[in-house]
Amino acid sequence: MIATNNKIYRELRSYIGITTGLFLYVLAWVAFLIPNEIVGGGATGVATVVYYLSGGFISVGYSFFILNSILLIIGFKILGNSFGIKTIYGIAFTFIMLAVLPEPEFITKSFRESDKLVCAILGGIVSGFGIAITFKNGGSAGGTDIVAMIVNKYRNISPGKVFLYADLIIIGSSFFINYDFRTIVYGYVTMAVFSYSVDLLLSGSKQSVQILIISSKYEKIADKINNEAYRGVTALHSTGWYSKRESNVLIVIVRKKDIKQIYQIINSVDKDAFISESNVTGVYGRGFETMKAK
Repeated sequence: MIATNNKIYRELRSYIGITTGLFLYVLAWVAFLIPNEIVGGGATGVATVVYYLSGGFISVGYSFFILNSILLIIGFKILGNSFGIKTIYGIAFTFIMLAVLPEPEFITKSFRESDKLVCAILGGIVSGFGIAITFKNGGSAGGTDIVAMIVNKYRNISPGKVFLYADLIIIGSSFFINYDFRTIVYGYVTMAVFSYSVDLLLSGSKQSVQILIISSKYEKIADKINNEAYRGVTALHSTGWYSKRESNVLIVIVRKKDIKQIYQIINSVDKDAFISESNVTGVYGRGFETMKAK
């Protein structure tokens, strides 16, 4: 009974997260991008191009729905039923929001024609964070989101990079809206900010650091890190060339959020310990990421 309730709670929290993320995503388009003829990437970007090229006859929501219906079939087969169900919800919710969410005049009136660059940046930030929240909860708004999830399933490539490459052609096509190269530039600004925002939220908490610890009390420090921080420690034999003393250098790799605890442990044992910290990427193995390959 408890397990069932926990499962229901997790699913409910997941859908709340997807709903919140997609609302922010649509808000970014309705408030900052579409009113200023700025085309971002993904299915929404394609739908925006179609909207302007048709003179507003074909709505953004309608084009979005048709395109995603096609991509959804592909994603359903590759990514499984669970992802498919959440994607159906995501596409339906995004379609409804694009259709009913009014242009927030209090926002659009604050940014005039001369503020297009600001709108491009804000649109990229808000939409990027929205999609990242959606991804963290297992959802998607469709379009290149589906492509990114497929690639990320088999390769250690960040979703932001997939968006960056896949959306170049989509944004380039925005030139035909008004035959103004500045439109493409604004779109690329939005894309770059969007990609960075997605990676920042999705990968920020996964960033790791490598700490080298040189101390005569290395045994006590290693034991405390094992027993209190529950992190592995590697001891490498070393020789201090000036003192000619043999000892061990400790190597610890932890998440950035765990750095404070490691430093507190070191300080409690040896305040004079010599410490070197460096950022590391691509940490795979127990307690970190799982290597993905075909």
